[in-house]
Amino acid sequence: MPPEILALIEKPHLLVAVLFVGAFAGMTVEQFLSRVRRRAWRARNRSRWDQNRNGASITIGPWPPTRNPEPPKQPDAADQLRIVMSANFTIQPLLNKCEARLFKELDHIVIGCNPAWQVMAQVSLGEILRSKDAVAYRCINSKRVDLLLVDGDCQPRHAIEYQGGAHHQGAAAARDAVKKEALRRAGIGYHEVVAGQTTPAELRRLVEKLVGHPGTSE
Repeated sequence: MPPEILALIEKPHLLVAVLFVGAFAGMTVEQFLSRVRRRAWRARNRSRWDQNRNGASITIGPWPPTRNPEPPKQPDAADQLRIVMSANFTIQPLLNKCEARLFKELDHIVIGCNPAWQVMAQVSLGEILRSKDAVAYRCINSKRVDLLLVDGDCQPRHAIEYQGGAHHQGAAAARDAVKKEALRRAGIGYHEVVAGQTTPAELRRLVEKLVGHPGTSE
Protein backbone atom coordinates (compact mmCIF):
# COMPACT_ATOMS: atom_id res chain seq x y z
CA MET A 1 0.00 0.00 0.00
CA PRO A 2 1.43 3.42 -0.91
CA PRO A 3 2.84 5.36 1.99
CA GLU A 4 0.48 8.28 1.29
CA ILE A 5 -2.54 6.05 1.90
CA LEU A 6 -0.99 4.63 5.06
CA ALA A 7 -0.41 8.15 6.30
CA LEU A 8 -4.06 9.05 5.76
CA ILE A 9 -5.22 5.89 7.53
CA GLU A 10 -3.03 6.69 10.49
CA LYS A 11 -4.51 10.21 10.58
CA PRO A 12 -8.29 9.81 10.12
CA HIS A 13 -9.00 13.55 10.31
CA LEU A 14 -6.86 14.04 7.21
CA LEU A 15 -8.78 11.28 5.41
CA VAL A 16 -12.10 12.95 6.23
CA ALA A 17 -10.80 16.28 5.01
CA VAL A 18 -9.58 14.77 1.73
CA LEU A 19 -12.93 13.03 1.16
CA PHE A 20 -14.85 16.23 1.87
CA VAL A 21 -12.71 18.23 -0.55
CA GLY A 22 -13.17 15.54 -3.20
CA ALA A 23 -16.93 15.48 -2.77
CA PHE A 24 -17.15 19.27 -2.90
CA ALA A 25 -15.03 19.36 -6.04
CA GLY A 26 -17.19 16.69 -7.67
CA MET A 27 -20.40 18.61 -6.89
CA THR A 28 -18.91 21.82 -8.23
CA VAL A 29 -17.87 20.15 -11.47
CA GLU A 30 -21.32 18.51 -11.86
CA GLN A 31 -23.12 21.83 -11.36
CA PHE A 32 -20.84 23.49 -13.89
CA LEU A 33 -21.46 20.77 -16.47
CA SER A 34 -25.21 20.96 -15.83
CA ARG A 35 -25.22 24.72 -16.47
CA VAL A 36 -23.25 24.20 -19.66
CA ARG A 37 -25.74 21.59 -20.89
CA ARG A 38 -28.73 23.86 -20.12
CA ARG A 39 -27.17 26.76 -21.98
CA ALA A 40 -26.46 24.56 -25.00
CA TRP A 41 -30.05 23.24 -24.99
CA ARG A 42 -31.50 26.76 -24.77
CA ALA A 43 -29.28 27.91 -27.63
CA ARG A 44 -30.52 25.05 -29.84
CA ASN A 45 -34.21 25.78 -29.06
CA ARG A 46 -34.11 29.59 -28.95
CA SER A 47 -35.42 29.96 -32.50
CA ARG A 48 -38.37 27.66 -31.72
CA TRP A 49 -39.29 29.74 -28.67
CA ASP A 50 -39.17 32.94 -30.73
CA GLN A 51 -41.51 31.41 -33.31
CA ASN A 52 -43.98 30.41 -30.62
CA ARG A 53 -43.98 33.91 -29.13
CA ASN A 54 -44.50 35.49 -32.55
CA GLY A 55 -47.29 33.07 -33.44
CA ALA A 56 -45.36 31.53 -36.33
CA SER A 57 -46.06 28.01 -35.16
CA ILE A 58 -49.85 28.43 -34.93
CA THR A 59 -51.55 25.96 -37.21
CA ILE A 60 -54.00 27.58 -39.62
CA GLY A 61 -56.93 25.28 -40.33
CA PRO A 62 -58.59 23.19 -41.09
CA TRP A 63 -59.97 23.27 -37.59
CA PRO A 64 -61.84 20.25 -36.30
CA PRO A 65 -65.59 20.83 -36.29
CA THR A 66 -66.93 22.13 -33.00
CA ARG A 67 -70.17 20.83 -31.61
CA ASN A 68 -72.85 23.37 -30.92
CA PRO A 69 -74.46 22.92 -27.53
CA GLU A 70 -77.68 21.05 -27.94
CA PRO A 71 -80.79 23.00 -26.90
CA PRO A 72 -82.51 21.72 -23.78
CA LYS A 73 -84.94 18.97 -24.57
CA GLN A 74 -88.54 20.11 -24.46
CA PRO A 75 -90.76 17.88 -22.35
CA ASP A 76 -93.26 15.88 -24.37
CA ALA A 77 -96.95 15.63 -23.55
CA ALA A 78 -96.44 12.82 -21.03
CA ASP A 79 -93.68 14.77 -19.23
CA GLN A 80 -95.82 17.90 -19.22
CA LEU A 81 -98.70 15.96 -17.70
CA ARG A 82 -96.48 14.64 -14.90
CA ILE A 83 -95.16 18.15 -14.23
CA VAL A 84 -98.64 19.65 -14.15
CA MET A 85 -99.96 16.88 -11.89
CA SER A 86 -97.28 17.69 -9.33
CA ALA A 87 -97.99 21.45 -9.29
CA ASN A 88 -100.72 23.65 -7.82
CA PHE A 89 -102.64 26.23 -9.84
CA THR A 90 -104.81 29.18 -8.81
CA ILE A 91 -107.10 31.53 -10.72
CA GLN A 92 -105.45 34.57 -12.30
CA PRO A 93 -107.82 37.45 -13.21
CA LEU A 94 -107.80 38.16 -16.94
CA LEU A 95 -107.94 41.93 -16.32
CA ASN A 96 -107.14 44.11 -13.36
CA LYS A 97 -109.90 46.29 -11.87
CA CYS A 98 -109.22 49.33 -14.04
CA GLU A 99 -108.96 47.24 -17.20
CA ALA A 100 -112.16 45.39 -16.28
CA ARG A 101 -114.08 48.68 -15.90
CA LEU A 102 -112.78 49.83 -19.29
CA PHE A 103 -113.78 46.49 -20.84
CA LYS A 104 -117.35 46.76 -19.58
CA GLU A 105 -117.73 50.35 -20.73
CA LEU A 106 -116.17 49.62 -24.10
CA ASP A 107 -118.31 46.52 -24.62
CA HIS A 108 -121.46 48.49 -23.79
CA ILE A 109 -120.59 51.24 -26.27
CA VAL A 110 -119.61 48.80 -29.03
CA ILE A 111 -122.85 46.82 -28.74
CA GLY A 112 -124.81 50.06 -28.83
CA CYS A 113 -123.03 51.19 -31.98
CA ASN A 114 -122.81 47.92 -33.88
CA PRO A 115 -123.93 44.62 -32.25
CA ALA A 116 -122.03 42.62 -34.89
CA TRP A 117 -118.73 43.79 -33.41
CA GLN A 118 -117.17 42.22 -30.30
CA VAL A 119 -114.63 43.20 -27.65
CA MET A 120 -111.99 40.65 -26.69
CA ALA A 121 -109.48 40.89 -23.84
CA GLN A 122 -105.79 39.98 -23.50
CA VAL A 123 -105.36 38.73 -27.05
CA SER A 124 -101.99 37.30 -28.06
CA LEU A 125 -100.46 38.95 -31.12
CA GLY A 126 -99.26 35.54 -32.22
CA GLU A 127 -102.93 34.57 -32.71
CA ILE A 128 -103.92 37.55 -34.85
CA LEU A 129 -100.70 38.26 -36.80
CA ARG A 130 -98.69 36.16 -39.24
CA SER A 131 -95.27 36.73 -40.79
CA LYS A 132 -93.00 34.75 -43.08
CA ASP A 133 -90.07 36.22 -41.13
CA ALA A 134 -89.67 33.71 -38.28
CA VAL A 135 -87.43 36.03 -36.26
CA ALA A 136 -89.90 38.91 -36.53
CA TYR A 137 -92.78 36.60 -35.59
CA ARG A 138 -90.95 35.48 -32.44
CA CYS A 139 -90.59 39.14 -31.47
CA ILE A 140 -94.36 39.55 -31.20
CA ASN A 141 -95.63 36.02 -30.59
CA SER A 142 -95.87 36.28 -26.79
CA LYS A 143 -96.98 39.93 -26.65
CA ARG A 144 -100.61 40.82 -25.96
CA VAL A 145 -103.01 43.70 -26.43
CA ASP A 146 -105.30 44.68 -23.58
CA LEU A 147 -108.49 44.89 -25.66
CA LEU A 148 -109.26 44.05 -29.28
CA LEU A 149 -112.21 45.08 -31.42
CA VAL A 150 -113.22 42.45 -33.99
CA ASP A 151 -115.85 42.92 -36.69
CA GLY A 152 -118.78 40.67 -37.59
CA ASP A 153 -116.42 38.31 -39.45
CA CYS A 154 -114.11 38.00 -36.39
CA GLN A 155 -111.42 39.98 -38.21
CA PRO A 156 -109.16 41.98 -35.86
CA ARG A 157 -109.73 45.68 -36.58
CA HIS A 158 -108.51 47.84 -33.68
CA ALA A 159 -106.37 47.31 -30.57
CA ILE A 160 -107.13 49.33 -27.43
CA GLU A 161 -104.31 49.66 -24.90
CA TYR A 162 -105.00 50.85 -21.36
CA GLN A 163 -102.21 53.05 -20.05
CA GLY A 164 -102.19 53.12 -16.26
CA GLY A 165 -100.22 55.50 -14.08
CA ALA A 166 -97.06 53.35 -14.04
CA HIS A 167 -97.44 51.84 -17.50
CA HIS A 168 -94.43 53.55 -19.10
CA GLN A 169 -91.94 52.47 -16.43
CA GLY A 170 -88.93 50.38 -17.49
CA ALA A 171 -89.14 48.89 -20.99
CA ALA A 172 -92.94 49.16 -21.31
CA ALA A 173 -92.73 52.00 -23.85
CA ALA A 174 -90.34 50.00 -26.04
CA ARG A 175 -92.62 46.94 -25.90
CA ASP A 176 -95.61 49.10 -26.87
CA ALA A 177 -93.64 50.48 -29.82
CA VAL A 178 -92.99 46.93 -31.05
CA LYS A 179 -96.69 46.02 -30.77
CA LYS A 180 -97.81 49.26 -32.40
CA GLU A 181 -95.52 48.83 -35.41
CA ALA A 182 -96.47 45.18 -35.94
CA LEU A 183 -100.18 46.04 -35.79
CA ARG A 184 -99.72 49.00 -38.15
CA ARG A 185 -98.00 46.78 -40.71
CA ALA A 186 -100.91 44.34 -40.52
CA GLY A 187 -103.48 47.09 -40.99
CA ILE A 188 -104.84 46.94 -37.44
CA GLY A 189 -105.48 50.23 -35.67
CA TYR A 190 -103.77 51.04 -32.37
CA HIS A 191 -105.36 53.36 -29.80
CA GLU A 192 -104.57 54.25 -26.22
CA VAL A 193 -106.88 55.00 -23.31
CA VAL A 194 -104.92 56.90 -20.68
CA ALA A 195 -105.95 56.65 -17.02
CA GLY A 196 -107.18 59.99 -15.67
CA GLN A 197 -107.14 61.64 -19.10
CA THR A 198 -109.57 59.82 -21.42
CA THR A 199 -113.13 60.78 -20.45
CA PRO A 200 -116.20 58.56 -21.05
CA ALA A 201 -117.37 61.01 -23.71
CA GLU A 202 -114.02 60.77 -25.52
CA LEU A 203 -114.15 56.98 -25.32
CA ARG A 204 -117.65 56.96 -26.85
CA ARG A 205 -116.58 59.26 -29.69
CA LEU A 206 -113.58 57.00 -30.36
CA VAL A 207 -115.72 53.85 -30.51
CA GLU A 208 -118.31 55.48 -32.75
CA LYS A 209 -115.54 56.51 -35.10
CA LEU A 210 -113.92 53.05 -35.14
CA VAL A 211 -116.98 50.80 -35.11
CA GLY A 212 -119.57 52.83 -36.96
CA HIS A 213 -123.10 51.53 -37.31
CA PRO A 214 -124.62 48.54 -39.12
CA GLY A 215 -124.57 49.11 -42.84
CA THR A 216 -121.65 51.57 -42.76
CA SER A 217 -118.26 50.92 -44.33
CA GLU A 218 -116.69 50.27 -40.94
